Amino acid sequence: MTIHVNIGEAKTRLSELLMAMKRGERVQIMRAGQPEAELVPAHLADAMKPANLGDMRRAAFDRAATRFAHLAGSAETIVPPSMTEDDIAARESRIFGPAA
Repeated sequence: MTIHVNIGEAKTRLSELLMAMKRGERVQIMRAGQPEAELVPAHLADAMKPANLGDMRRAAFDRAATRFAHLAGSAETIVPPSMTEDDIAARESRIFGPAA
């Protein structure tokens, strides 16, 4: 069985909802009639985390650093720490064209 509650109700009934979740019921927290979150046991939440979370964060940092360097328009670009010399040369070739 699935329990649907809005956010305000979930705040006031949190203990009750946690007990229902532990009994195996599905608890969805809604906002404006749309599912916003779901209560899941901690051991299942840990199993759903990606194994390579560090790699995902590093890749996100690399993308953000490249965007900020490009937006700044400075001659000096920010080089993310995980980029190799070949990566840097390829990026500069894409941005500025082939080296003359």
